[in-house]
Amino acid sequence: MNTKKIISLAATLLITLSSVAQIPPIILGDSHVMLRMSKDARYVLLPVQEAEDIASIAVLNDRNDMVQRINVKLAVDRVDYWVPYELKGASLMDIEFHGDRRQKGAVGEFVCWKEAKFSDSFDTTNRERFRPAYHHTPLYGWMNDPNGMFYKDGVWNLYYQWNPYGSQWENMHWGHSTSHDLIHWETQPMALEPDWLGSIFSGSCVTNGSEVVAFYTSAGRHQTQSMAVSKDGGVTFQKFEGNPVLTTSDVADFRDPRPFWNNEAGMWNLILAAGQEMRIYSSKDLKEWTFESSFGKEYGNHGGVWECPDLFPLYFNPSSVGAQESSKSQNIKWVLLCNINPGGPFGGSATQYFVGQFDGHKFTCESMPKVTKWLDYGKDHYATVSFYNAPENRRVVMAWMSNWQYANQVPTKQFRSANSIPRDLGLFRYGEETYVSAVPSKEMLNMRGATLKKPSEACEIVIDLKDKATVTLSNSKGEKVTMNYDAAKRTFSMDRTKSGDTGFSESFPCVTEAPTYGTIKQLRLFIDRCSIEAFDSEGKMSMTNLVFPSEPYNNIKVSGGKATIYEIKH
Repeated sequence: MNTKKIISLAATLLITLSSVAQIPPIILGDSHVMLRMSKDARYVLLPVQEAEDIASIAVLNDRNDMVQRINVKLAVDRVDYWVPYELKGASLMDIEFHGDRRQKGAVGEFVCWKEAKFSDSFDTTNRERFRPAYHHTPLYGWMNDPNGMFYKDGVWNLYYQWNPYGSQWENMHWGHSTSHDLIHWETQPMALEPDWLGSIFSGSCVTNGSEVVAFYTSAGRHQTQSMAVSKDGGVTFQKFEGNPVLTTSDVADFRDPRPFWNNEAGMWNLILAAGQEMRIYSSKDLKEWTFESSFGKEYGNHGGVWECPDLFPLYFNPSSVGAQESSKSQNIKWVLLCNINPGGPFGGSATQYFVGQFDGHKFTCESMPKVTKWLDYGKDHYATVSFYNAPENRRVVMAWMSNWQYANQVPTKQFRSANSIPRDLGLFRYGEETYVSAVPSKEMLNMRGATLKKPSEACEIVIDLKDKATVTLSNSKGEKVTMNYDAAKRTFSMDRTKSGDTGFSESFPCVTEAPTYGTIKQLRLFIDRCSIEAFDSEGKMSMTNLVFPSEPYNNIKVSGGKATIYEIKH
């Protein structure tokens, strides 16, 4: 993320914590406290201690109406960081603690009362050495799935699952960032916040004339689908008065709607996840939806819950298509992305996909049910979805660069999680199967700077490979990542067991291995402070893994190949 170009919203948040006023608590019981809000401040800064239990906070206005409910891990004996709550007329916070107070001590002695403060702004200066230089990250707080991505009027819009009140999962909102080049992102105001239907879970946006229409899951007691409309290009949304627009009673996990205009069928389609299957709907007006079919029974991997679907047509690269596939209809296939957690090839979350045909009513997979195809063979590539209305008929995707096995524990505090670099998808044939290719989007080439003699914390390494090769990235602390390519076995692997800090989770140290579907002539590595993304330059293999070295990898050793290192401008 370009921390030099945080828009005026961020500029208004910059202060030092020493200039703010303390808030006296109203102690009502062993686990019940109230705080009166200031009429003169913009924010209350709440101190967070991540090891603590959640405190439930009801926010009341002057009429004692509850205007919002949030969950915050208020600090008991130390402060990890502060989070801002924008007051906007709030008069009182009614706070209930959970957990065993006998172990925590007297509630009146909690450090949060000494450290909670009023302020007109909030310090968002980057204090994290692992914050990526050129990957999208939230300005502060927790982020997971990318949501609602679309392109309109020269602007790429990226929404995301966001907790503005802590750097672990909770309080799901839609955050919002925009870009003109898919690389440099500017933080925008919050797009959607929870209401009485529930938290704002994942979903998608479509452009409909001058309007942007967002579909998302309202995650309350049950999961239902809601809609909101923007008339200003996706900056602000008005929730539809007829919400929810889609419900069910037969599954608990019913979420992540993905609508799209189907030009061939002349109608809107929508796909969403329902337990361990995908359900497909149709509509003429985006408001009334008709169930068409379901897909998934006995197909692919079912090791966990199916989530975050996407469904779209792709074209073969003409050079990869045989004579038997020369007609236009045979050069187009539909791809159904299916994110799954757990069940990934190396544990935890991952993105699988299916290739076939779709007629507006039913998706038909061309592979046998037992065949499982993974979009990325790393440990940290999940919730992959594409931008709606991307230019030049491109299918551009981004993913959440983490894994549910340890996402809440990775060694950052001010923020957690980044998105992958953008990738363009295509199709290729290998054997009897059709696979999805993924290459770094062309915008990444514009980031190349001067050639370097040694790797840096933010660089691209291009390696021309021989039949067998070993690539080792290392630093002076003895930390290293080892990658092996074996042309005979047609595999590529990455070993991060000695990559740096791996002790925050038993699931983090691992070796990931991918099939290469033929030979790799050239390998592209994207290094960015806490991540390594590896690509076959032809797109037949991709692998994404987080790393947390105590200092950047500044040495590279290549056996069986030749490396060229490029600075990445940011």
